[in-house]
Amino acid sequence: MRNKKIWLGVGAFVVAGSGAAIGGYTGTVDRAAELRAIDDATCETAIPQPAAYRKMAMSHSHAPAPAGGEAGEGGEKGAAASLPPDQGFALKIALMRGHLLVGDELVKQAQWDAAFPHFLHPGEELYGDIKDDLKTYKTPPFEKALKALSARVKARKAGPEYDKALKAVIGALDKADAGVKAKQKEWTQVVAANVVEVLKVAASEYELAITDGKFSKPVEYQDSRGFVLHAERMLDSVAPALEKKDAEALRQMRADFVELKKAWPAALPPAAPVLDHGAVLARVSRIELHASKFK
Repeated sequence: MRNKKIWLGVGAFVVAGSGAAIGGYTGTVDRAAELRAIDDATCETAIPQPAAYRKMAMSHSHAPAPAGGEAGEGGEKGAAASLPPDQGFALKIALMRGHLLVGDELVKQAQWDAAFPHFLHPGEELYGDIKDDLKTYKTPPFEKALKALSARVKARKAGPEYDKALKAVIGALDKADAGVKAKQKEWTQVVAANVVEVLKVAASEYELAITDGKFSKPVEYQDSRGFVLHAERMLDSVAPALEKKDAEALRQMRADFVELKKAWPAALPPAAPVLDHGAVLARVSRIELHASKFK
């Protein structure tokens, strides 16, 4: 029987079928032992995924979302399902930013065909989930801005027209974040928590990108790259406040990001993965463990 790991919490695993706990919580927590266990582990999955995540991963496609917005990719559609409303809304905005980040990177490299899906995803896979909440966060609708931007990319129109369209969408996302921040006294903690949530989605996308040790789905690789790069930007945005709470935890998170990003050496995927999925999961688990100190 092949062993499988089941997520129990921050940095804790159980090997199903063996009865052995690896880095699990048994009274006094030995965090050093947990981190060693995470580093040494080879696993199929170590990131908690609700049933909705698993279902979508099996039937994943990048087809446009049908009426009702039920299509989605990897862990994106169900990513906010178990989160408080403010955090869930902010997470969706963060995922949109990740798509645009890697999409813009590809545009700057004149990789128009590769870039185009990443400008479709925010509108087709995420906007439907947040449109009814925009008023709550004093954010004007921006579906038209998303469509205008994707149209520019489809037409391969770089320069001022593209820049203006991108700026309009980024401005809308800024207003959305500001709306959440106005409702949250603990905005820094929300951002820190969503750094981990974004990385979990990235890990899910990364897994979907790989078949038989090769990147069979470049779009998924790029999605995960955009999410990881934006997660690091999120961390940087609240770093001064986090440093005051626990400078060592922040240092460890940044060090783990350096190692994690090695899986994405460029916007276009390498011939073979630099890190396998298990190594990516292990590094995300380390980041989550350190982030838990800011709660």
